[in-house]
Amino acid sequence: MRLAEIFGANVRRVRQERGMTLESLATEAGLAYSYMGGIERGQRNPSLNVAERIAKVLESDPVTLFCQSPTSK
Repeated sequence: MRLAEIFGANVRRVRQERGMTLESLATEAGLAYSYMGGIERGQRNPSLNVAERIAKVLESDPVTLFCQSPTSK
């Protein structure tokens, strides 16, 4: 799995765990809905600043969003 795919999958997982919609995450992070969707699908490569903004909204450590879980392929 590419780093962008790992990051996107982790963002989606944490967002869903928090009960947030994609739209609410995008709005709170100051990003376009379509761009946020591209990040979650691993099709976009967010800057580190954007990754930090997403992590802040998700109340998550940005580093953990880049870590592949042992169960991921």
